[in-house]
Amino acid sequence: MAAALLALCALASPAAALDRAAIERQFRGWLEQTVWPRASARGVSRGTFETAFAGVRLNWDLPDLVPPGTRPETPKQQRQAEFGQPAKYFNRGSVDGATSTGRQMARKHASALAATERATGVPGRIILGIWGRESGYGRVAIPHSAFEVLGTKGFMSTRAGYFTDELIAALEIAEAGHAPAGVMKSSWAGALGQPQFMPSNFLKYAADGTGDGHADIWRSEADTIASIGTYLARHGWQNGRDWGFEVTVPASVSCTLEGPDQGRRISEWEKLGITRVSGRAFPESERRGEGFLLMPAGRHGPAFIVTPNFYVLKEYNMSDLYALFVGHVGDRIQYGVGDFSAGWGAVGGLYRSDVAAMQRALERMGHDVGGADGLPGFKTRRSIGRWQEAQGRPATCFPETAMKSALR
Repeated sequence: MAAALLALCALASPAAALDRAAIERQFRGWLEQTVWPRASARGVSRGTFETAFAGVRLNWDLPDLVPPGTRPETPKQQRQAEFGQPAKYFNRGSVDGATSTGRQMARKHASALAATERATGVPGRIILGIWGRESGYGRVAIPHSAFEVLGTKGFMSTRAGYFTDELIAALEIAEAGHAPAGVMKSSWAGALGQPQFMPSNFLKYAADGTGDGHADIWRSEADTIASIGTYLARHGWQNGRDWGFEVTVPASVSCTLEGPDQGRRISEWEKLGITRVSGRAFPESERRGEGFLLMPAGRHGPAFIVTPNFYVLKEYNMSDLYALFVGHVGDRIQYGVGDFSAGWGAVGGLYRSDVAAMQRALERMGHDVGGADGLPGFKTRRSIGRWQEAQGRPATCFPETAMKSALR
């Protein structure tokens, strides 16, 4: 009975009502009429184009799809871990695994890491943190056909234009012969190789770390290391500065002061009563520099003063939790630091659709939440805090279930 009911529900769903065969034909027409002319103009041969799409069909299991004849909706659930529950993202296995393997890689690839640090100014521990998070130091299987993913999302997704551009870049990579045969595999988002570069980023930042004239981010650890370092350096990594420090924020300092647009000298944050949880003073060179308050779970988790380098890490993946994970794992690898002093509260479990409804309510009140996308970024967090303070409530700066009835 249950199986029959599920089958009836599936038949009644909007996705099931679509004529997928007809949409597949539209996809083939789009490849010929839109993608091929653009690819050809970029120097891609017909042979490369046909090889890339031989046997490729739409992948209906990818997220954020908008098939022809439908309208985009805010996803109910959060698929990308970087925007989910902080405690889950920093789970014991992920942190310890990235740290222990990272220490092995630090020893094994010490020469390549040192060479890249000299060339780019990016510390080896930071490169290791990214490498570990992106592909488990090259050990995680990358399952999808890049052309299937990018083709599907370029044809019918909420960011179709972006993914179409990335599809053209992937065809350029194939035409130039950068990728070894059979390895044009990607994540569900279309990212390639051990550093998980989007194709356009490969064309801009992939680097030769071995001196053999090739940038092989699929098989070469030295090229992967050099490519990550090059990416961060070109996005503005400041040599000589750290990424950030865990701090204690007194109740007198509002969590609404968070954000990269509210920076001040670290010495000024000190004057407000913010101190490092380690008990040590901020390095004198850092005290003179600009710092930013970061509270990724509001008052429900650890707090940080971060430097501009933190936001360079976010250029790799636009998530506070991602950048924090990379910096933290890097510190654990090199310095042997332990867990954050403050624990993560039980937050971050709301549906994206619930958070989006709160964001729209805050927008109607005049708050800048950074867009009603269902993701609790810093603009949403501090907007919630400002709303709470206006209501005479203590600011916690994070969306919570109890707010749903008031913010709708």
